[in-house]
Amino acid sequence: MSNNKYKILLVEDEENIRDFVQTIMEANAYQVIPAKTGAQASLLFHSHLPDLVILDLGLPDMDGLELIREIRAASAIPILVLSARTQELDKVYALDLGANDYVTKPFGISELLARVRVALRDSRSGPEGLPGGRFTMGDLEIDHEKRRVTIAGKEVRFTQTEYNILAVLAEHAGKMMTYSAIIRAVWGGSDQGSVKKLQVNMANIRKKMGSKPGENRYIINELGVGYRMCQE
Repeated sequence: MSNNKYKILLVEDEENIRDFVQTIMEANAYQVIPAKTGAQASLLFHSHLPDLVILDLGLPDMDGLELIREIRAASAIPILVLSARTQELDKVYALDLGANDYVTKPFGISELLARVRVALRDSRSGPEGLPGGRFTMGDLEIDHEKRRVTIAGKEVRFTQTEYNILAVLAEHAGKMMTYSAIIRAVWGGSDQGSVKKLQVNMANIRKKMGSKPGENRYIINELGVGYRMCQE
């Protein structure tokens, strides 16, 4: 195995899905370390130090959420949850515990590969280089130093709170941010009306950006879970 390949720990108890994902990943030049159980995954994680974890939540010996908690206590490596659980609460728990993204089964191959690329790119660049620079995505540009946002070269004016929300989403572009993660980053804590406050600000942001309801041109809204800034 070439050493410059990204190592992916694939934790999935269903053999056909595990083999399928392993085949896709290896065909795209990733090195895959497969695991069937949480205990096996824990062992392989500490011995192989992978670059990324793809994790199914429904494991035979433990809940995958426990594994997220264990990995996050030891490392900041990206965790991509691949799960048949579609409940909003499961997504929120997984993301709040530190998962970087959540893909529900059944999934498309190209979508899965795109999410893997985003997670690995995020982990390489790290957030610390962002606030001083520029974020560009299509015709959207955010100049962090000037706190200035332009769309197709025209400046769009935002309130301080609206800008802060945009900056947080841009800093984590490609990653689904839960309501509570955005609220913590922007307001430092939450109260009873925090989610409503965030949703009202987000509605204003989308309006100013010219996005029509239901359109995901710049920001994807996953109802009941959070928001993700598109990356490309």
